[in-house]
Amino acid sequence: MAITINTGDLKTILETTPSTQNILLVGKHGIGKSEIITRHFEEQGIPVIALFLGQMSDPGDLIGLPNKDEATGKTEFMPPYWFPIDDKPVVLFLDEMNRARPEILQSVMDLSLNRKLAGRSLPAGSRVIAAVNDGEEYQLTDLDPALVSRFNVYFFSPTVGEWLFWAKQNDIDPRVITFIEEHPDELEKNVDINKGTFDKTPDRRAWVRVSGLLKASGHITDMNRLAKMITGVIGARSASMFMQSLNQSRMLTAHEVLQDFTACQHDLATYTMPQIAIINEGIYQMLELGVSKQDSKTVNSNLLRYINWMLGNGRQEAIAHFASFFENATYPNANAYIMMDCRDALQLINQMINAL
Repeated sequence: MAITINTGDLKTILETTPSTQNILLVGKHGIGKSEIITRHFEEQGIPVIALFLGQMSDPGDLIGLPNKDEATGKTEFMPPYWFPIDDKPVVLFLDEMNRARPEILQSVMDLSLNRKLAGRSLPAGSRVIAAVNDGEEYQLTDLDPALVSRFNVYFFSPTVGEWLFWAKQNDIDPRVITFIEEHPDELEKNVDINKGTFDKTPDRRAWVRVSGLLKASGHITDMNRLAKMITGVIGARSASMFMQSLNQSRMLTAHEVLQDFTACQHDLATYTMPQIAIINEGIYQMLELGVSKQDSKTVNSNLLRYINWMLGNGRQEAIAHFASFFENATYPNANAYIMMDCRDALQLINQMINAL
C-alpha cells in the first residue's frame, strides 16, 4: 500500500523530488491532483502538459504517427501535437494511467525510464508525473509491476481542512463551507457499486458545482425545485442534509468573531466543542489568507478577546485545540502574523502551550 500524503506533503514532494524521478499519485477523482500540480509548476514558468491516457485509443495518440522520410526511405514518427519543440523542460502529467489500453502503457514504459517516445527525447529537466484512480467503483486496467517500479508512489488524500482552506480562497459559497465544517464526513462519499451507475454521492468537485448552483439560483423561490437540482449533484441523502442546514440557524463564522467579538459572545457561550473547533480553525485559515492593514487593529483586538474568553470560561479542550494549530505550524502564514502583529495574543498562546 502506498504511503498516504496530504496537500502540504505533495507540495514538498514536488519541490524536492529530482526531475529524473517519476511520481505516481493514487487517489479518487476530483480531489485536486491536476490543479495542484499545474499551479505549482506554472508558477515556476514550467508548462504542464496533461494527457488523459484513458481517452487514447491508439499509441499514435501518444507517440505520433509514422511517416516515410523521402530522403532516407526510412519510417519516422511525426511528433504529436503536444510534444515540446523549443527544448525547454515540461511536466508531462499522465492522468488516468490505469484506464489506458495495454498498448498505450507500453509506450509509457519507455517514457518513464528513458524520457523518450519513439526515439525522440523530452527536453532535459522534464518531469513525468502520473495519476491513477483507486477503488472498486472504477473500471481499471491492471498496471505492470515493472511500470509501477519506475515511479515513486503516493496515495494522495487531502484533508478536509485543506479543502476548506482552498474553498475560502476560491470563493466557494459560504453555505457550502459552513455545511462541510459542521459535517466533514459529507465532503466525499464512496460510490456504492451495488446501486447502479447513476447513483450520486458527493465529492469535492461536486460541492464546487453545488456552490455554482447556489450562486445562480437567486431567482428560485421554490426550495423543492432547488433541492431537486442539488440532489442531481450530490445525491438524495446528502442533499437532504444540506437543505436542512439551509433552513436552520446559521453558525457564526471566524470572520464575524474577529470583526465584532462583542456581538458574537452570547452565541459563542452556547457552542459545543465541535462548533468551537470550527471557529478555531476558521480563525487560522482567515489569518493564513492575510489581513489588510485597515482591518489589522480590529482583528488583533478581537483575537485577543476571543482567547481571553476561552481562558476565562475554562474551555480547556478549546484552548488546547486552538494552541495545537500554532504549535504544529499547520498554517505558517497565520503563525507569522500572530508572532509579528499580535504580540499580546502570542504571549497567551505560549502560556497555553506551556500549560498543556
